[in-house]
Amino acid sequence: MLKALIVGILLGVLLVFGGVWMYFTSGRAPVAVTDPPLPFEKKLAHAALGAHVDKQGRQDPTVPADEGNFLAGAEVYKRNCAVCHGLPAEPETAIALGMYPKPPELFHGTGVSDDPVWETYWKAQNGIRMTGMPGFKGRLTDVQLWQVSQLLANSDKIPASVRTALTPGPAAVPALPAAVATPKK
Repeated sequence: MLKALIVGILLGVLLVFGGVWMYFTSGRAPVAVTDPPLPFEKKLAHAALGAHVDKQGRQDPTVPADEGNFLAGAEVYKRNCAVCHGLPAEPETAIALGMYPKPPELFHGTGVSDDPVWETYWKAQNGIRMTGMPGFKGRLTDVQLWQVSQLLANSDKIPASVRTALTPGPAAVPALPAAVATPKK
């Protein structure tokens, strides 16, 4: 009797895993950004992210929350973050509209201003898998990461000079390499 129960449980587990495998490998799983999320997808993703970030340990900021660092953080933000997260008093970007999950608009209402600086730093440094949020470790200096993190953590209290620095300027479009820019015939 016990042997049959154990075999039944093992077969049940194998059937569940096999069914999940078939669901994902047969093209039935929602993978397009316009598809509805899986049941509990958001809840599980947020729980996993929160638990992982908390496990990493808190770091004290290496730069103070002052106007100079906010201004420097605003320049880093405009060059690296605004394309997805947007600027104050500006509508969502076309890139943000095409992403899933949707990137938070960091200067509209609540958002990272509710998060501790160290948590924003961790997210900017490491990125978040399967969200489109890249990690900037090795691409930005530690000081730049802390400056933008201080800016975002204090986004609800930044001075007018920093808000002015966050207004959109002419978009800098990087030039394509000659091999890409000129199609070969």
